[in-house]
Amino acid sequence: MTRAVLSLGSNMGDRLAFLRLAVEGFADVLEKASPVYETAPWGVTDQPDFLNAVLVVSSPDVDEWGWLRRGQALEAAANRVRDQRWGPRTLDVDVITVDGVTSDHPDLLLPHPGTPTRATVLIPWLAIEPNAELPGHGRATDLLAALPETDRAAVHERKDLNLTHPT
Repeated sequence: MTRAVLSLGSNMGDRLAFLRLAVEGFADVLEKASPVYETAPWGVTDQPDFLNAVLVVSSPDVDEWGWLRRGQALEAAANRVRDQRWGPRTLDVDVITVDGVTSDHPDLLLPHPGTPTRATVLIPWLAIEPNAELPGHGRATDLLAALPETDRAAVHERKDLNLTHPT
């Protein structure tokens, strides 16, 4: 049995539909889905705002590479194009952590190296797992508290949007 935390993001086209595509793609292994949050772009800032969410998934048959492949297959189904690092995307599925596994493989860095500094991941994750811990970095609540207030304040829950049902 492996258990993974996955981060979802979309800032092109029907953003909510792309997030729902990911939720549907993981429906057979889905344990928890966070609320939807809206955030300003990170890295390359001259692009539309993102919708973000976090999923917790588990399966006896999927390892960390399997979670990566499933996420990439969903990105492909959403016609994801990787033209620019941190650029706009229809769907981004990042593997945040898998059962404490560490990996320095360039195709799968675990835990995801951006997580400790990204309120866009930490806030949705904490919404569904208040005691979350990022292996090698500590409690997600402590990581979030260490971020600038401006980073935390820039993540807005979209109570009008739902990942699993039409609004």
